[in-house]
Amino acid sequence: MGPGHLRNVRRDSLLAIGMALLMGIAWTLRDHAALGALRLPDTDDLMRLQQIRDWLGGQAFTDLAQHRLGPAPGLQMHWSRLADLVPAALILALTPLLGTHAASVVAVVVSPLLLFAAMLIVIAAIARRLGQSGFVAVILGALAFPAITLFTPGRIDHHALQIVLVLALLHACVGRGTLGQGAIAGMATVLSLIVGMETAPLLAAGGAAIALRWRLDAAAGQARMAGYATALLLGLSAAAAVFRTSGWDVAACDGFTAILWRAAMLAALAPATMAVGGFTIQSVAGRTAVLIVGGGLALAAAVVSAPACLHPYGQVDPLLARLWLAHVNEAQSLLALPLGKAVAAGGMALVGLGAGIWFAWTTRTAAAWIILGFQVTAVAVTLVQVRGAPLAALTAVPALAAMIAAARPRGPLALVVAWLAASGIAHAGLGDRLTPAAPVTAGHGCTAAAAAARLAALPPGMVAAPIDFGPTLLATTRHHVLAGPYHRDTQGNRAMYDLFRSPTPQAEALARRWGVDYVALCKDGFAELGARSKDRQLLADSLMAGQVPPWLRQISPPGASTRVYTLTQPARRTTQ
Repeated sequence: MGPGHLRNVRRDSLLAIGMALLMGIAWTLRDHAALGALRLPDTDDLMRLQQIRDWLGGQAFTDLAQHRLGPAPGLQMHWSRLADLVPAALILALTPLLGTHAASVVAVVVSPLLLFAAMLIVIAAIARRLGQSGFVAVILGALAFPAITLFTPGRIDHHALQIVLVLALLHACVGRGTLGQGAIAGMATVLSLIVGMETAPLLAAGGAAIALRWRLDAAAGQARMAGYATALLLGLSAAAAVFRTSGWDVAACDGFTAILWRAAMLAALAPATMAVGGFTIQSVAGRTAVLIVGGGLALAAAVVSAPACLHPYGQVDPLLARLWLAHVNEAQSLLALPLGKAVAAGGMALVGLGAGIWFAWTTRTAAAWIILGFQVTAVAVTLVQVRGAPLAALTAVPALAAMIAAARPRGPLALVVAWLAASGIAHAGLGDRLTPAAPVTAGHGCTAAAAAARLAALPPGMVAAPIDFGPTLLATTRHHVLAGPYHRDTQGNRAMYDLFRSPTPQAEALARRWGVDYVALCKDGFAELGARSKDRQLLADSLMAGQVPPWLRQISPPGASTRVYTLTQPARRTTQ
């Protein structure tokens, strides 16, 4: 590495940090009121904050149960402590100086911005590996909608961390074939699996890229494969000791459970077999045989031993799949979205895919084909579930930087068009113009601060409320909540829907069965139920019509957008 390369690294890193700082300040000023009150952007952010509070408040490091969510004794979450570490460390360090609340505010602002800077630094490094401008890549990464929405202040859920880890894997895949690069790829894979299963297809793409480079490049590929296999096996072994949670034995492959760990260890035998065989087998034909036979057997063993990992989020109750999961934004197919939303979510990724095909075809380099492989995988995920769109946008950045470089000699107009086509923000703006304006309902939602404050003033009890209200109540009150937006809470979520969808006499029996003390309902709480019943027999319809059954007493003010009721004889909670 010459002095010119080091200057570029320093310049790109300073730009990345500066962009993260400036955009972070702008975002924080825009959202300062909500951030100051710890009203975080997403339900997962609120749940993450509450998980950190529980840990710092004395809950064991290994205890990932949310004891106030769902029927007693609570819900084993499918998350891990890894994403808790940075926000928790900031809160611990700053509490003696600022107090708990202010320390928490700083933590939820700073944590995602640290990851934002890291993401921009890594994306610049990937671009440089392909001979493209890291400077341009930083700008494109900072404009990469929808990915940047996961790095705004308050976004402390695990998605931003997963993005950085996948980009670290991609960087190692396109880098020099060294033991260290392989080890980085292996550790990035392990850490991403600890966080969650959402990025599994891209982790598989990384493993495939390393395997193909090992097959075709005897010396460099062998060093990378040895580091990758060693890091996988040692990292997974260490992770089982450090990040084993109270939900380790849950019969699911939706988080870092025993089932996922067993499958990952067996799958890791594939690169281990290649690494061992590669010390003596140098020919392409011989390595192809090892890849097919050894790798195939290891992967088959992983699938046979852990079939749940083929459908990591299990079998969701059909009613919940129809009423709840079908309406979760990130679970929608890109093709099922309205045109405006589809353009905003997938525009940068699809333009980038075209650029990636052009770049790989014209350069014919291994790195360009690997980038394209990651792009194709991320776009395929997005076509199934739009949660893949952020990584589909970011993996497109190197090819889009090449497209901009190719447009520069063609004149100002071509350059402007290239920048607009490559900018995720431009696609978001176009998507907004294609989307009909929605009515403004600020303060009337089920997550409105006033509604939570009203419930916080009541003695602790079990609250039956729409699913998305659950994390808000957990983070802002001492109540238990029956339902929350988590697939493992099948019993609580089904109980909540059954309660509100039942005729009032049966609803009373269900409320008392589940130990419900309070019922909360808001204007937008059950949009997924469609048109209201005309006979007003179902509890949700009856309450929305202002008809309160005798077993409930309204305790919220008349005309309140969120209506709160208490049972006339509060039920005693029993373990189900």
